[in-house]
Amino acid sequence: MRWRDAMEVALYGPDGFFVAGSGPASHFRTSVHAAPSFATALDRLLTSVDEALGHPARLDVVDVGAGRGELLVALRGATDPSVARRVRLTAVERAPRPPGLPTEIEWVHEIPDRIVGLLVATEWLDNVPLDVAVRAEDGWRYLEVDPAGRESVGEPLDPADAAWRETWWPTGERVEIGRARDEAWADALRHVDRGLALAVDYGHLRDGRPVDGTLTGYRTGRQVPPVPDGSCDVTAHVAMDSVASAGERVARCAYALGSQREALRALGADGGRPALSLAGRDPAGYLRALAAASAVAELTDPAGLGGHWWLRQPVGVALGPLVAR
Repeated sequence: MRWRDAMEVALYGPDGFFVAGSGPASHFRTSVHAAPSFATALDRLLTSVDEALGHPARLDVVDVGAGRGELLVALRGATDPSVARRVRLTAVERAPRPPGLPTEIEWVHEIPDRIVGLLVATEWLDNVPLDVAVRAEDGWRYLEVDPAGRESVGEPLDPADAAWRETWWPTGERVEIGRARDEAWADALRHVDRGLALAVDYGHLRDGRPVDGTLTGYRTGRQVPPVPDGSCDVTAHVAMDSVASAGERVARCAYALGSQREALRALGADGGRPALSLAGRDPAGYLRALAAASAVAELTDPAGLGGHWWLRQPVGVALGPLVAR
């Protein structure tokens, strides 16, 4: 079958990696799992969203691709009490509701309608199934794959995918056709009445597409071949500019696209080491501050999590108040 269909079964089928397994945290480390300062920064962003919306009676926080609810649990503890009374937390995930999740976090399988607030998609789009194509003697063709990961050349691209490749990934010998991600992001934005949609993911732009693509797998913390049999994560980096363009056509508002490093620093997470003088006055406080700085350094490392892209796409509100400075 084509890669898009194989990924759908491997990740989200009845025995799929994200549905039947122990959850993403057992296999790879995301910003959500790395440090509480990520949730703290998002809480500051939520405060800006709340102000831009005029402090609505109900303030939504919807986490798409919520894993096991870790981000919403962290936000639940970080949110300012004056805001927390109005916040409605919703996790969107295909897996069953995990045991022990706080009752105030709603668990659903589809994005709810009429969102007023913040929609967050942290490392969701990279797991939206997509097709892979290669250049053949007679033009571009889909790659097909079996459950063991063996590939073969299939049918020619249909007109819509051919147009996407020509527009967004015109060079290279192997491309990952991101049209499905564009459609998924655009659909998510259609569920937002007013507020901000934030996508955080590894990705690339048109002028820097990888020649051979990025499709890969992860299992128990290690990178492995992308075998679509349900035993590992199967992921590919996101064509962020294409996704942003698709979202802009729905939201009809300007968007901001930049690095996680820049975004977190603008939200107050700079990763600076505490003053050494603190060690003499308050040794325990110094160690806590040093640990916090180390965690932020991981989140902002440009060679790691800091290399994530942040796509901030407002709906029905001006971008300016939602971009921290």
